[in-house]
Amino acid sequence: MRANRTTVAAIGTLALAGALLAATPALAVTAKPAPKGDGAKAICKRLPETEKKVANSITRLNGDATVPGSIARLEQRVADAKAAGHTEIHTYLNNRLTFRKSLLPTLQGRQNDLKSVSTWCATQGAPEAKK
Repeated sequence: MRANRTTVAAIGTLALAGALLAATPALAVTAKPAPKGDGAKAICKRLPETEKKVANSITRLNGDATVPGSIARLEQRVADAKAAGHTEIHTYLNNRLTFRKSLLPTLQGRQNDLKSVSTWCATQGAPEAKK
């Protein structure tokens, strides 16, 4: 009986080792080549769509309390949660409000950056994207 346990253990160990060795090539990470450029052509191509998305986001954030996704609407929800005494909801919504308020200057900075990119793309004779 003892010999059977030893044999079974040895076979199990060999099977496990074989499985690990067989799986090793699948786990190897294949390195992708480094980028050959900065992607300027693609950025210029997508520029009008990107500018539109950023402008729409800024408009939405600056909207009044009737606009879903606006800072004013979230401020109203925070005030309502506080008035109702829903402490956990108030905390959660207030943290979202803090993030949303920090998002606005980031998007405005991105909008200014895109203006510079647009000027650069125009001087490079980059093809216009589909509008």
